[in-house]
Amino acid sequence: MSTSTAPNIALRLWYIAGGRLPMRHREWVKDDVTGTNWLLRFTFRSLTQVFPLTAAITLTLVLGLDSPWPLAIACGALGLIVGLYFALSYAPESVDYRLTKYRYPRGSATEGRRERNAERESERQARYDAAWRSSEE
Repeated sequence: MSTSTAPNIALRLWYIAGGRLPMRHREWVKDDVTGTNWLLRFTFRSLTQVFPLTAAITLTLVLGLDSPWPLAIACGALGLIVGLYFALSYAPESVDYRLTKYRYPRGSATEGRRERNAERESERQARYDAAWRSSEE
């Protein structure tokens, strides 16, 4: 990741919670969504956004509606799982959209990851072809 434009810890926490960083950090954001562990960071960011809502639902069920704890925890866990499932289902589109907020063209994150992985993918394809395609000739 680019360290010259990295946000301070308060801005990073804001970003993890779903906030938008100032434009001077746009390169850092691009590095964040195209880096090798982008999906892990995306998952963590999604969890920090979904967890407070599911915890509030769980506490409301128990404290406000006198639901049994096991039922409330099951409902909260189901909400967390469904929220995370949908967030991860649209992760590539979500980070592509996030980069449009920083004036990058649509699809920049996907293209950046594709470029980063191009050499590894061509090597993988060459190994596959060597193992499976040479016997067909």
